[in-house]
Amino acid sequence: MPHWPDRRILDLFNIDLPVLQAPMAGATTTEMVVAVSQAGGLGSLPSAQYSVEQLEEALKTIRAATVRPVNVNFFAHRAPPEDPAAQQQWRARLTPFYAELGLDPAAPLPATGRAPFDEDFCRVVEDFKADVVSFHFGLPDASLVDRVKATGAKIVSSATTVAEAVWLEKNGVDAVIAMGLEAGGHRGNFLSDDMSTQVGTFALVPQVVDAVEIPVIAAGGIADGRGVAAAAMLGASAVQVGTAYLLSPEAKIPAMHAQALKRARDDNTAITNLFTGRPARGVINRLMREIGPMAAMAPPFPTAGRALAPLRAKAESEARDDFTNLWSGQAAKLAKTMPAAVLTRHLYESALEVLTRVG
Repeated sequence: MPHWPDRRILDLFNIDLPVLQAPMAGATTTEMVVAVSQAGGLGSLPSAQYSVEQLEEALKTIRAATVRPVNVNFFAHRAPPEDPAAQQQWRARLTPFYAELGLDPAAPLPATGRAPFDEDFCRVVEDFKADVVSFHFGLPDASLVDRVKATGAKIVSSATTVAEAVWLEKNGVDAVIAMGLEAGGHRGNFLSDDMSTQVGTFALVPQVVDAVEIPVIAAGGIADGRGVAAAAMLGASAVQVGTAYLLSPEAKIPAMHAQALKRARDDNTAITNLFTGRPARGVINRLMREIGPMAAMAPPFPTAGRALAPLRAKAESEARDDFTNLWSGQAAKLAKTMPAAVLTRHLYESALEVLTRVG
């Protein structure tokens, strides 16, 4: 059986298996992170879902359970200015849904979540001394990046184009995630908002590999050993897998989300900005069908979700997924239901079997 063809990520992160669990805000638990890291991969904690105090507790829980390397992930967006007119326009568009469900469209809305990386989060990273720190939507201010580097952490961020990968390398990342359009959840784009020119994983990966000197991690549409092996053959040092981990018992998702994943097909997901204000791939549901998956009137990330929160809560209480973000990649049909640790090892071992047959 062959050895892994490119050990740069294994050596850089001090891990045994070239499998990174994607940091999926709202779905990833500390139990999942621990299971993946203990199995030899890299567990990733989506820290934007927490307050500073909650993040500190989550990291304490992880460190008490494992001394293996973990990835602490953050969003690098800029918080948008308040725009009451845009918010009112969005609420007006959703008013018929409120009326149908017997909800008051003028009722106060919950606060916006998903905070960007800032001074307070940086202090948590400095205290925790994370092994790997990853970012989505580019990078935070250079001063914060420098502080993270000073802790000894390896820095990673996502690129959806070659231009974004080159920019990230020039701005000091140690590895880049080449994120294809097949990936579930939020796009990592930050230099362009044009979703019509998004690149598929297996077209993007080799072009990024050719364009940068740092190791490349493939993401998007990878849910079994064949995908892992294909990424390696195209020059990726490792893979990042998300959707497949949503079927593990360690995932925390609503029952209707799990059901949607189990009935997923190659052609029933779409990229949408309705749920948060940024493009993200999920299983098509009623909201996406009736408004259209992309809407210019959706307020900027992460504020679009505020007006949807009451609709989602009411619909979910009636076991309906009409207003729930059902994040999923295009390869969900290939995923197998198994514990996170077992999945991590299975992805690697089955990839080696494929590489053995072709090599």
